[in-house]
Amino acid sequence: MAATELKAVYLITGADRPKIQRALRRLRDRIGDDATELRTAHETSGDDAVAACNSLGLLGGGGRLVIVEDVDRWKAADTKSIAAYLASPAPDTVLALVASELKKDSALAKACAKVGDLLVYDVPKRRMADWVAKQFGERGVSVDAEAARLLIEVVGEDPEELASEVDKIATWSGGEPVGTREIELLAAGCAEVPGYELTDAWGRRDLPGALGACQTLLERSGDPVSRTVPMLIGLLVAHVGRVRDCQVFAAEGLTAREAASRLKRHPFYVEKLYAQARNYGPDELRDAVVRLAELDHAVKGGSRLTVDLELERALVEITRPRETAAA
Repeated sequence: MAATELKAVYLITGADRPKIQRALRRLRDRIGDDATELRTAHETSGDDAVAACNSLGLLGGGGRLVIVEDVDRWKAADTKSIAAYLASPAPDTVLALVASELKKDSALAKACAKVGDLLVYDVPKRRMADWVAKQFGERGVSVDAEAARLLIEVVGEDPEELASEVDKIATWSGGEPVGTREIELLAAGCAEVPGYELTDAWGRRDLPGALGACQTLLERSGDPVSRTVPMLIGLLVAHVGRVRDCQVFAAEGLTAREAASRLKRHPFYVEKLYAQARNYGPDELRDAVVRLAELDHAVKGGSRLTVDLELERALVEITRPRETAAA
């Protein structure tokens, strides 16, 4: 299909990076990789993008494609240059501008909409699990709802990272259905320190589980213990802090979904925080924060014990079952 059938400009924006990449791939397939120039707004101004379009247009020989990523960082002067160019764009040249987040009423979006298309590919946060299930479905694999939510908790809400994990797990499954067990086995290593097993065990007041998860994480990280232990402390401090927040929200009468909106977290994750908050009293959570602060001091030179032993001692104190916890 000839490039003359395409618009002069496409502004592509949104959080669904896999879909954005597919849109760019379709443009490149229609115009040709040899006739495509890929740039980034970190190094390319609006004037530079215009110059690239005009110079390519002068070369002739069929359609040309100029892709500029991260244009949401452009300033007013860059937008002005693009708007002026679009008043008389180079023939047989397509300009594709890519932004992570750009409002439809922005000056750049309005300028592009006059002569081209605005393509918005977003993933609704409240339907992220449905999006994950759809990604598996497109690869011929079924996944249950709990497994989809768990994948989001482990990987995070970045669609590109989620799609990469879906590719990996779907390939491994060979077309067989995927459940939480497969997610636990295959997705746990996608983060630098996949700590949900540790925080879940702490939340259940499962001391053997917490100690076992801690040991697994230390062995799995690939970094020296002196570096991994502070990372795990930071993980615990952040998690205990969120559980305390949820305990306060619950006392105020907020539901888990309402708290999820405040915390800007997935509702499935916040529901888990609410459950963990019910396992600890306010004084216990406050004491846990204090104990973790003492642990941080200990591993930074405040103790002669090894850092992993200090971590285990702190875990015993903040995780032990309620019936043996200090009054």
